[in-house]
Amino acid sequence: MTQPLTAPAPLLAAPLDACIAPSVAHGPRAEPTGVLDRFEDWTRLAPQAPAVIDDARVWTYQDLDAAAEQVAAALGDRVRPGDLVGVCLDRSTALVVTAVALARMGAVYLPLGPRPGERRTQAVTEDLDVACLIGDPGVLPEGHRGGEHLPLPLPTDGVNAPAAVVAAFTHSARGTRRAPESALYAVLTSGSTGRPKAVAVAEASLSVALDWYRAETGLAPGDRQSLLIGVAFDPHLLELWAGLTSGAALVPAPDDTRWDSRVLTDWWRDRALTHAVAATPTVEPLLDRPWPQDLKLRHLVVGGDRMRRRPGADVTATVHNAYGPAEATVVTTTHTMRGTDPDAGEQAPPPIGTALPGVTLVVTDDDGRPVPRGQDGELRVGGHCLALGYLDPELTARRFTAPPQEPELASVDRLYRTGDRVRMNADGSLDFLGRLDDQVKISGVRIEPAEVEAAFEQDPRVRSAVVTVLRDSSGHGRLVAHLRLTDGAEPATGDLLDAVRAWLPEQAVPATVRLVDGFPLDANGKVDRPALAAAVPAPVAPRTATEDEQADTEATATGATATERLVLATVRDLLGRPGTGLGDNFTDEGGTSIIAARLLATLERETGVRLRAPELLRSTDLRAFAALLDQRRTPQQAGA
Repeated sequence: MTQPLTAPAPLLAAPLDACIAPSVAHGPRAEPTGVLDRFEDWTRLAPQAPAVIDDARVWTYQDLDAAAEQVAAALGDRVRPGDLVGVCLDRSTALVVTAVALARMGAVYLPLGPRPGERRTQAVTEDLDVACLIGDPGVLPEGHRGGEHLPLPLPTDGVNAPAAVVAAFTHSARGTRRAPESALYAVLTSGSTGRPKAVAVAEASLSVALDWYRAETGLAPGDRQSLLIGVAFDPHLLELWAGLTSGAALVPAPDDTRWDSRVLTDWWRDRALTHAVAATPTVEPLLDRPWPQDLKLRHLVVGGDRMRRRPGADVTATVHNAYGPAEATVVTTTHTMRGTDPDAGEQAPPPIGTALPGVTLVVTDDDGRPVPRGQDGELRVGGHCLALGYLDPELTARRFTAPPQEPELASVDRLYRTGDRVRMNADGSLDFLGRLDDQVKISGVRIEPAEVEAAFEQDPRVRSAVVTVLRDSSGHGRLVAHLRLTDGAEPATGDLLDAVRAWLPEQAVPATVRLVDGFPLDANGKVDRPALAAAVPAPVAPRTATEDEQADTEATATGATATERLVLATVRDLLGRPGTGLGDNFTDEGGTSIIAARLLATLERETGVRLRAPELLRSTDLRAFAALLDQRRTPQQAGA
């Protein structure tokens, strides 16, 4: 665990208690190294060591190196150094080979996920100078399915493997924004204009985070590192390159591991994982029950959302509570927890920790001046971890700013304004207190409500949209879209949700849609979002009074089984849709992977029956799912 270096308190414009240091902390010194060079070093030192282990085969470092070379040769001069390449692949050997090939070519890896939304991809390619998309031609966006396809020699077997892979080029006009020089990768973050923002990161910045990861976790040859995080989410780059720069083996995760926390631990056990990275909402259910004692997992890095409790004394892995925006290269601070800690198992949020090597933390007031330690303020981050900036220069100028004239910051040339509200403790560690603006996190992913609103307003049937967050008693949030329709429009809410799915990642699609005649205003004439959120009675789907009455009757009618009532009540509570009926489909009603995991955990706690996510997803409706649960609860008679 890194310890921050602090300096004596400077003289600030505002008088401070002489005994209270300002909220400035520096991580240990760090020097950038290489990323691709380290992979190539292991290829020379241990060519037969496993680099990727999946269900189909083991790929050695030599195998991976040769496959990447073939892909680079196939792309030839069609992709030049500095070109942005959109990667539409899932966690797989094909993804790993592609990442290595693009790094070797000097191209900029832009992960979009295996099934990028049609409209979202269109917005990206209109804004950015994307040379091509790499993915399965059957699932590429329509605009790239009809373009020129260059077949690529990528693996088509193993976990999450594509059926075929092409580099898809189009003849339509490309955007003008290119990645800055020395960029290794770029990732999309939520944009308040309704169009995603792209932030570019240099190899040097990623190398510092990787050096920390290897030193902190001891990842080394013989170890197995998860490849679990969703590809459009930047922590997957930490997983991928941590394995390849340490001589360890990457293990791609099957898709159902992200739906069910028990499936996740089974996978850890079956694949003998020693190191893993996971989203906080995925790990939380694991901490609410006894920790499996037969795991080889030594280190678990958790991030993406606020952790609400500490691991218990039975947790055998070291758990690192990590924080870091994409603009600061995945990880900025961490807090390390072990089962032997005196406070193990406490039902209280742990801090987000201290600065990583090469990282500077500053907590500021509204004017950008450091506040005294112990006082709330906005977190600003500087140091080697900073991204090169957004591909939009104006946005970069607004969010990456010059530091205040303070002695402690003399060596810092710029700071990134995170928009997060934090408090720095006396030891330099940070407590996370929430967002200063409207940005929220849903299932571990940062979401700009304005982006979701803009996606709805692309629909000619929607005059205006306002998105709020509804949180349950445990703090889990879900988005609610309040829509004012154009005159004469009478769309089904399901159709409206289907339309925005082409623009948004899964976590940004609201669980609930509410049709309104207008929006309440506050004293300043702005939309009163708290009042709007308080008015959510729920169901947003515009059922008729008869349909609502029928749905309620289903839950209490004598014909409904106790299991049906349990399933219906639990789904209604998790989705925030009281009008949901037994004849409704879970995903059509707004169910997501995270909500499915919570539903399955609740039903197991209540019934003792463990069902898998695919069984929920394959059920035509909630009645069929309840019947399956009843079937598992009923012991078979002898001879049946």
